[in-house]
Amino acid sequence: MRFVLLIAAAGLSACSLHTRAGAPAAPAAERGTIAQIYYWRAKPGKFDEYTRYVRDSAEPIDAEGQRNGAFISVTTFITRDTTIAWTHMRVFVLRDSTQLRELSGKLDAAGVKLEPDSVKRRLRGEYSASLRESAGRATVAILR
Repeated sequence: MRFVLLIAAAGLSACSLHTRAGAPAAPAAERGTIAQIYYWRAKPGKFDEYTRYVRDSAEPIDAEGQRNGAFISVTTFITRDTTIAWTHMRVFVLRDSTQLRELSGKLDAAGVKLEPDSVKRRLRGEYSASLRESAGRATVAILR
């Protein structure tokens, strides 16, 4: 567990300092005060497929959600270390608790915008569920 917390802290530090190439550093208020971390474990034999799913399906939804103010930044960490409870850790850096409360709804809205067909969205959800299982989640404060 200490290792997971150490990795999460390192990830949060990296996320809070990360800026897009050529973009100025975010003002202090936009660096975030909290993060929502989701831990996922790829099902046996599904690591690469789930990694592709995150890149090809989840990241476009994230990008749309970010454009609409769902979060400040997101970083996905992966590990093949079988002694760790998770294989994919997704860290969403957020301004405040209001943004945290709105995160899920805004990401859902982004998914609807990118794929208006509810049947296709349901199938995408079923596909993702066939690739991974939840290994936990945490809301953490970002220490500066």
